[in-house]
Amino acid sequence: MTEPMPDSGTDLPLDPDTIETGDTAERAAARAAAGARQARAEHADRAEPGAQERTVVRLMRHGEVDNPDKILYGRLPDYHLSDLGREMAEAVAEHLADRDLSLVVHSPLERTAETAAPTLERHGLTAVVDPRVIEAGNKFEGRRFRKRLLLDPRRWWWVRDPTVPTWGESYHAISKRMMAAIEDARDHARGREALIVSHQLPIWTIRSALESRRLWHDPRRRQCNLASLTSVTFVGDEVVDVSYTEPAAHLYARAAKIPGA
Repeated sequence: MTEPMPDSGTDLPLDPDTIETGDTAERAAARAAAGARQARAEHADRAEPGAQERTVVRLMRHGEVDNPDKILYGRLPDYHLSDLGREMAEAVAEHLADRDLSLVVHSPLERTAETAAPTLERHGLTAVVDPRVIEAGNKFEGRRFRKRLLLDPRRWWWVRDPTVPTWGESYHAISKRMMAAIEDARDHARGREALIVSHQLPIWTIRSALESRRLWHDPRRRQCNLASLTSVTFVGDEVVDVSYTEPAAHLYARAAKIPGA
């Protein structure tokens, strides 16, 4: 049987039948949701009283990465877009060409900078690099995924609780930092639009928090494809809608089926 591969450069493939449920999962979800609420509260005093503008913050996952060795690359440097990934970035730039963008943010990693570049050029903007929207930290970073990684007793403690998850940055921490970055982008772009180019796990985590879903999940079931847009619409400071689109969907058939593609 072919081993399942993770769908982003920082994840382990999980069998949902082996994930513990019940109180542990509920506590993990509650911690992550609390992190998002705390971030919102910390930024509430920045809003002008009575401001009711409609503002859209779009969260874009980077395009396909050149990763033929199937490395769980996480936050490692020097992982760049493939030729197809650059096509995906151009497709999204075309999709956003008529949008009223006032801000483009990306993580410190090359693949997000390269994904943001075509949109920055079209809108004549200068990128803001925000470390809060970086990929999730992961103890398996830099390794090629093989099943024996999880069979090594020295690593069993790392994977003791997938609902946190214990092998990487917690969902609580991810949701808190992503919400803070989104709030700041909203405050900058009030009445207009902002684009944040980030990574699959951080985007899916904050979307799940905003939509009041549990945070632990099977990575293969995320709705956050390559170069996709998860759009968070605010009226004033309140989230009124979360939507999802795939401007580069016509290119997916050519994408490599590798972790972090």
